[in-house]
Amino acid sequence: MMAASLLRRDKKATAAHLKADLNRTDNSSGVRQLQELLDCVLNPEKPAADTEALDWCKCLIAGGEGFEEFCKTVRSYDNATLCGLVWTANFVAYRCRTCGISPCMSLCAECFNNGDHTGHDFNMFRSQAGGACDCGDSNVMRESGFCRRHRLRTGENVPSVPRDLLLMSETVLPRFIICILQYLRDGYTEPDTSAERDLQKVLQQLEPQISFLEDLTKMGGAMRTVLTKILTNQQTFKDLSMGQEENVYAKNNYEKYLSALKNSGLVSSEEKAGAGAGAQAGAAEPPPGAEAGAGAEAGATAGALGLLGATAPASPDDSNKEEDQDGGQCVGQRKRVKLSSTTKDPSIMDSLKHKCFLEELLFWTIKYEFPQKMVTFLLNMLPDQDYKITFTKTFVQHYAFIMKTLMKSHESDTMSNRIVHISVQLFSNEELARHVTEECQLLDIMVTVLLYMMESCLIKSELQDEENSRHVVVNCGEALLKNNTYWPLVSDFINILSHQSVAKKFLEDHSLLMLWMTFVSFFQGMNLNKRELNEHVEFESQTYYAAFAAELEACAQPMWGLLTHCKVKETQEYTKTVVRYCLETLQIWFDAIGFVDEPAPNQVTFHLPLHRYYAMFLSKAMKCQGLDLDSLLPDQEMLMKIMVHPLQIQASLSEVHSNMWVRNGLQIKGQAMTYVQSHFCNSMIDPDIYLLQVCASRLDPDYFISSVFERFKVVDLLTMASQHQNAVLDSEQERPMLEGALTFLVILSSLRIHLGMGDDEILRAEMVSQLCMNDRTHSSLLDLIPENPNPKSGIVPGSCSFEDMLSAVADFKAPVFEPGGSMQQGMYTPKAEVWEKEFDPIMVILRTVYRRDVQSAMDRYSAFLKQSGMHTGNPWPPYKERTPLHPCYKGLARLLHCKTLHIVIFTLLYKIWMDHQNLSEHVLCMVLYLIELGLDNMVQEDKEEEEPCIEEHCHDSWFPGTNLLTNLHHVINFVRVRVPETAPEVKKEPPPSTSAEASTFSQNLREAQVFSLVAERRRKFQEIINRSSTEASQSARPKSSSTRWVPPGTPPQLVTEILEIRESMVSLLVKLHQKLSAKQSALSATWLEDMDTGRHAHGDGITAIERILTKAATRSRQSRRCIQEICGKVCPPVPPKKNSPSDKKTMDKEERRQRARERQQKLLAEFASRQKSFMETAMDVESPETEAAMDMGASELMESEVLYDCVICGQSGPSTEDRPTGLVVLLQASSVLGHRCRGEQAKKLPTCDQEHVYPADTCGAAHDVRLTLMQRFFKDSSCLQSVSIGWDGGVYVQTCGHTLHIDCHKSYMESLRNDQVLQGFSVDKGEFTCPLCRQFANSVLPCRPGRGTQAGAWRAPSSKTTSVLVKEVEDQQDTLGLFPTESNLSKEMELVIKDIKNTTQKKYMDYGRNPGSPDNDFLFMYSVARTNLELELVHRGGNLCSGGASAAAKRSCLNQLFHVLNMHMRLYSIDSAYNPWNRLTQITHGREADGLDEERPEVPMLFRDVPSLLIIFVLTMPQPLRKEHFMCVVRMLYNLLYAQALAALSGRFSPEERQAWSTSGALKKNAANAEKSSEALLGHVIGELSSERSVYDVNLEEPSMLSSSVWSPQSIEYSLQQFCLPFLRLSCLLQHHLYGDHLSGCPEDDEFSSLAVCLGLLAPCPQTSNPITSASCLEWAVGAFPLITQWCSEVTGLSDSQAEQSLTLLVQDPQWAPPHLLQLPDNYNTIFQYYHRKACSACKKVPKDPALCLVCGAFVCLKGLCCKQQGICECVLHSQHCGAATGIFLLINASVIIIIRGHRFCLWGSVYLDAHGEEDRDLRRGKPLFLCEERYRVLELQWVSHTFDHINKRWGPHYNGL
Repeated sequence: MMAASLLRRDKKATAAHLKADLNRTDNSSGVRQLQELLDCVLNPEKPAADTEALDWCKCLIAGGEGFEEFCKTVRSYDNATLCGLVWTANFVAYRCRTCGISPCMSLCAECFNNGDHTGHDFNMFRSQAGGACDCGDSNVMRESGFCRRHRLRTGENVPSVPRDLLLMSETVLPRFIICILQYLRDGYTEPDTSAERDLQKVLQQLEPQISFLEDLTKMGGAMRTVLTKILTNQQTFKDLSMGQEENVYAKNNYEKYLSALKNSGLVSSEEKAGAGAGAQAGAAEPPPGAEAGAGAEAGATAGALGLLGATAPASPDDSNKEEDQDGGQCVGQRKRVKLSSTTKDPSIMDSLKHKCFLEELLFWTIKYEFPQKMVTFLLNMLPDQDYKITFTKTFVQHYAFIMKTLMKSHESDTMSNRIVHISVQLFSNEELARHVTEECQLLDIMVTVLLYMMESCLIKSELQDEENSRHVVVNCGEALLKNNTYWPLVSDFINILSHQSVAKKFLEDHSLLMLWMTFVSFFQGMNLNKRELNEHVEFESQTYYAAFAAELEACAQPMWGLLTHCKVKETQEYTKTVVRYCLETLQIWFDAIGFVDEPAPNQVTFHLPLHRYYAMFLSKAMKCQGLDLDSLLPDQEMLMKIMVHPLQIQASLSEVHSNMWVRNGLQIKGQAMTYVQSHFCNSMIDPDIYLLQVCASRLDPDYFISSVFERFKVVDLLTMASQHQNAVLDSEQERPMLEGALTFLVILSSLRIHLGMGDDEILRAEMVSQLCMNDRTHSSLLDLIPENPNPKSGIVPGSCSFEDMLSAVADFKAPVFEPGGSMQQGMYTPKAEVWEKEFDPIMVILRTVYRRDVQSAMDRYSAFLKQSGMHTGNPWPPYKERTPLHPCYKGLARLLHCKTLHIVIFTLLYKIWMDHQNLSEHVLCMVLYLIELGLDNMVQEDKEEEEPCIEEHCHDSWFPGTNLLTNLHHVINFVRVRVPETAPEVKKEPPPSTSAEASTFSQNLREAQVFSLVAERRRKFQEIINRSSTEASQSARPKSSSTRWVPPGTPPQLVTEILEIRESMVSLLVKLHQKLSAKQSALSATWLEDMDTGRHAHGDGITAIERILTKAATRSRQSRRCIQEICGKVCPPVPPKKNSPSDKKTMDKEERRQRARERQQKLLAEFASRQKSFMETAMDVESPETEAAMDMGASELMESEVLYDCVICGQSGPSTEDRPTGLVVLLQASSVLGHRCRGEQAKKLPTCDQEHVYPADTCGAAHDVRLTLMQRFFKDSSCLQSVSIGWDGGVYVQTCGHTLHIDCHKSYMESLRNDQVLQGFSVDKGEFTCPLCRQFANSVLPCRPGRGTQAGAWRAPSSKTTSVLVKEVEDQQDTLGLFPTESNLSKEMELVIKDIKNTTQKKYMDYGRNPGSPDNDFLFMYSVARTNLELELVHRGGNLCSGGASAAAKRSCLNQLFHVLNMHMRLYSIDSAYNPWNRLTQITHGREADGLDEERPEVPMLFRDVPSLLIIFVLTMPQPLRKEHFMCVVRMLYNLLYAQALAALSGRFSPEERQAWSTSGALKKNAANAEKSSEALLGHVIGELSSERSVYDVNLEEPSMLSSSVWSPQSIEYSLQQFCLPFLRLSCLLQHHLYGDHLSGCPEDDEFSSLAVCLGLLAPCPQTSNPITSASCLEWAVGAFPLITQWCSEVTGLSDSQAEQSLTLLVQDPQWAPPHLLQLPDNYNTIFQYYHRKACSACKKVPKDPALCLVCGAFVCLKGLCCKQQGICECVLHSQHCGAATGIFLLINASVIIIIRGHRFCLWGSVYLDAHGEEDRDLRRGKPLFLCEERYRVLELQWVSHTFDHINKRWGPHYNGL
């Protein structure tokens, strides 16, 4: 009732009235009124889109004043000390590692720029998931990094908030929030496919309301406090949540809400009931090991349904059930996942209950899948501390529900980002994280939810025993893993584990640890690979990405997180616990997969996270905590089991590289690479190798070595016999596998990463190995060095930083630029001493992803040795001394001192010496490496126990003991081998007859050594097992060895033979040395005495053997004696090859090879010289001295016809009318000339609102203005001959210099058209690449048939007088152009003209009043010639001082172009009445003709453009033009030019100066040489121009024209010369191209005189002291003064309207500075900060991809749809408008430059590089970037010289979409 009346009143008044009521002490009526009003206004039954309610709320909250003012008032009470600015994805923020305490710290740009971060390690980044600014929060960052605003603790000095200010808010807002909640409750439907859209609809309608809440949070601390009170008040929630009794609508809503809540537990209520029943059925037989009080651990179904392939995700059960449940029995798989025990927190599994608004708001936020606005609102509130704590608790309480929703979501990517956006703000704060861990069991929740998540995708493991395996693993093909859906959860987990207090809680909680191990075991053995033996797999699965990502993110990163907290002695207990649980879980795993002692064949999994956890914690315990290794190790049997799978991986790596897995497709190679790749290696291969090293140091060495050879499948190869059978390998796989096995042993015994190297040493070794493979950029090096053992960011106390280490091992190579080549980045390259002392091939092999990198490292190493003169041949990998072993790993050295290894070494040395098949240099290299390692790592023999030889071991009789030193010189006489019958060793003679022979034979039999690796290994295994467990169960019996190695098929019988050897390892080494050095007595008996140990560090195999022998000799006297003895009597080996033909064959083969090699060298040399000569003629990259062979203006003019080579058919001949030859040319429109300015300085790119680029002063604009001005007053046809166009959009013609027959070209184009290969150019547009040099081209310019024999006559100097020549020129102009006869040549010429016209846009051709008229065409044609001349001048640096043929001249084809244009322009005749020639050379009488002519007048001569006239004359006269006539034309035009110069100069004088010069000139008029005196002529011009109606009166209002300086004769002379120079340069260049005159260089000061001499204006005079004056070049055909008078009267006789502009047209300045791109600021940030937020001028929005034109500074949208016109995007449009289809754009958000050329575009690269000389494309690294001047110059040069098409290779079509 009352509310109704209030509703009708004015809102503001009502609000003020109510506020006053509420302020009274007795405010009950006010409250009642307000509540009634709100009941009406905030009625949730109204549609949400109705904004009336929102307006009311705004008014009420403001209490009668305007909402904006109210906001201001509230803001003034803001007491927040944190910034807390929240941003969403794609926002640009900063991260400073120097100031951050948490690695997630971030700052908004404003706080960053206002703080002081100079010299810090910071970067800019584009936010992926959104974030918030941490400025002011000392929990997350150091206070020194706060910005100015948040450094002052603003909170203290803010006045307290008056009570009445927020009174209305406190009453209105609770009602507003419940109203929003009711809308949300009402709109929610359980999502099925159709409902997705409905949820979006509800959110759209609520947009204004939620935005309003967001605005409230931005009002500052005071308002946030009020909101926090409301959101967290439980009473208010109770009162309002249910809705009033009588309101049915509210009741229904509440019901909906409750039903939504029901399903919020991890296990929904229906699932609970079902699972309970199933479990009772299944629990009949309790699983072994279940405690009596099974209730203490909640059982769970382990994804049983998942195993059956059902779609329902199987879920862990409600933990309150008392029975022990195991629903997984139906598939006979019993896996108990102990979810968090009931005593802890049963509520994880239960439905949620809400107690305040905040909780329900979060609940709906989750249900609606985190709408952005809601997230922003919840985060904006965080600066309020009370809110932060409550919200964090609420978030944790909903955590399980969030993850459950995430798993079901269709938009999991977006949702993940939004979740992390929130959680990273909460969990990065250690204080908060600890608080919720203690109060809300955060860790329990996380681990439980992780388990729950993974259980939805478990499958049975097929590793080892497929049928009976009880182990389950995650299925990597599931969406959960494939799409990385688990990452928000894992990243939160890693985040909270980074806090010490939280990690300690985790490590102390044993049941949690056990749960975690269970979780890790889900990944143990996932993504199993089975080797395909028959045919190639049909479908290559790509699941391995998911598997590697999962192990890295879900297992390894939490592990590294935990390891950082186990660094000191005090944390020993944690390590012990983890190790204990690892072993327990491993044992469970071995049992579950049914593992005994042999791995299943042809299977491999790269994922053993349990092994790796165990390894890394062991390593940490040894390295940092001083624990005793043996106390953490299990018994021998367990060690043997642990060793098997990591060893299997190492063998498989070798198999993959030996192409044994080729049928499994490429993905298996991908896995092998990923396993060793830099981001994974320290979590995968390093722990694996370390674990194997630990096993090797504790197990029996003989057992270990034989296991290795057996796993690598090369046992059969290790026989003395020359032939053998291998049951498991093809012969081409044997060599790589043997190399693999030996390399692995070398790595195992020499790698020290976890065995004693310090962090600094590791960092150094990693860095050196990466740099040795290739020079690296700084960023790629950062990326390639494994992150964890040595964090690169953050300075670890006592350790070297990345930068210091880098400068210690590498030199920086600054980026270099070849003008035509690719742009290099700044690279680091190893220092010389690094190559010399630290290059470690073993580390390189371990770290290479591609095998070619090892080769690359070796190549670089040998190049270094050659260069430094240490070794010239082909070096072997150098041997590197190792860091000493940590004492507890001493046992590792026993590997090198065991008989098995010695037998293998002996066998291999023998086989290599005897040249058996399948052995390589690499094998020998590794064998020698092993011997040397053994000599360097001697084992201290404890007692002399070993000496009495234990007879029953058959192989112990090979060697007396285990010490390598003594075994080296032990001689082995006979060996018994099993060989195929067909082997050469089998003796064919009958058994010995005589008794003497027989007795020796039987003795040999007794002595001969037999050796079987496999049997050995079995025996050892048995021994160890029996020793460790007397009651070893039956299952552990080894399968008999014979069954395993039966070869397929029936090979030849094996027979036993005895070989006589009589060698020791030392003797074999000496013989090999001799074999390698190919010299008889390489080692004399005395060589050890004169041995110089120093020179052995680098070299090849010979050096290596010498080094080993030296070491052996120095270590033991006996070896020394032995070596000397052998060296004394050594003789060349006689291998048992009796058949000489084969020797001859190999001989021939060698010789043949040698010859082939020589032939190849010869061919290559010939090819290279050809290529060189071609490069010299064709390319424009080399020195200007070499004249282009095809330059038609070449000075040696041949008397006969010019011959052309066709590059297609290869024939050479003249160009004829019928079969014309053409030059390959590229036509392109260019506006480079039009962008020239007057000033030498380039214009600056604007970087703030005050700066602008004005285009009005450019050359193109100036010429446009001039032409328009003329067209206003003068006759159109005359105007069009008085200027040139083509400054903007002119056509530039360039050639690569190659010629071809035009008919050949046509067939070439046909073949290109039919070629379906994707080309970077469009054949339909006539584009092609030159068939010879592949340069881009789009037309062919016909060459005029040969130069007639009279060529000489055309150039002969003439003695005719000027007047005769003038008359001859006039006659020639009158001869009409004959229409050429129809011929192929003329057709082609017309086609080229058409091409030229099509090259540029219509608007650049039609300047006349009637488009398409001949005048227009005429103007366009001669302007093409002008454009090309002017551009060539620009390319020569703007003047002709350098002379000679420049690079640009090689590309120029002006001679041919002139002929084509001439042919075309001769078709137009110039009406003789208007012929400018007459007005140049004759005095016409009377002007009566003009009187009759009511048309506009002709353009006065003084206004005409002289260079244009020159080109018109040359092009309209019959060709070839005699040189004397050309010079005459130039001479006459020079006179006109001079008069123009005087007129222009006089216009710049002040009136007084004019007066003075006029009088002084008049005095000189009568002197003899007055016609050649500048002063006399100047006076005359001034007099004439100010006669009837003075031209000079106009400019009084333009003071800019007046020059303040005083004019002296010298300055006048200088100005006149400068005015005339551009014309002289152009004429000279034209003369050079038409007549082949040589351009001689000159100093810049003498340019005028030297050009004048060249053009014949001056007699070449000896160097005189008096300077040349410009007037002395004049030569008048008629009287100078009357002629000038005539020209001046044309100007003074103009009508009034025209006269005003006369001066503007007179005072012209032909000088233009060379073209430049805009000048860019040094720091890229300046550009980025201004432009990346700048709004587009067209659509007023901030563009997604802003770009800048570097030519004119225009700001454009790349790909922006807003600025599209006629389907063309803005960049392309701008490139047409600004550069005639060439555009150079800087992409603001990527820092790169793109070039648009016509219909194609390419990425050019970046001109901004970081401190290390690197580009940062897309600003991914966000490091500060600085302008690289050289690159920018290269870009500018390519723009000016029009070579983008030639230099940049990667072009693609842009389809107008840029």
